[in-house]
Amino acid sequence: MSYTFDWPKTGDKDKDAVLSDSEQSIKAVDLAIVHQNALDKPYLYYYEGEAAAGTQKFIQNYVDLKASLTGAYRFYSPVVAVSKDGTASLSYCEDQGKAYVKYLPNKIKKTEVTAKSYVSYHTSLKRNGKGVWVIQKIISQSGSAECQP
Repeated sequence: MSYTFDWPKTGDKDKDAVLSDSEQSIKAVDLAIVHQNALDKPYLYYYEGEAAAGTQKFIQNYVDLKASLTGAYRFYSPVVAVSKDGTASLSYCEDQGKAYVKYLPNKIKKTEVTAKSYVSYHTSLKRNGKGVWVIQKIISQSGSAECQP
């Protein structure tokens, strides 16, 4: 798998930390899918509460199907806001047009690029005691008009 994060530095220390930790959280979820482990510790480092529960179900679906991921993922159009109370929000888009499901051991399901290949995400985050921005809530929408090229 390969990733492209078209997330330019903002110059704001807190906003850049939200972007960096969110990038790692995305990779950690994919790693859990590759590991076929819905309780993989790396993603649980970045997700708490409602977001952790929903993400666990998302990963478990791949495990149940004996499926993994392959291809190229691109993330773009980030909008980040940080509040003084230690919370933040991040919205961004994902292009899954060159990303595919891989049924184990090695059967790749290539799909055509459609409107559903473009997904928008809206996350709510808080800074934990270790200074890491963790995702509390996440909403995604496949076929998002705002993410269409």
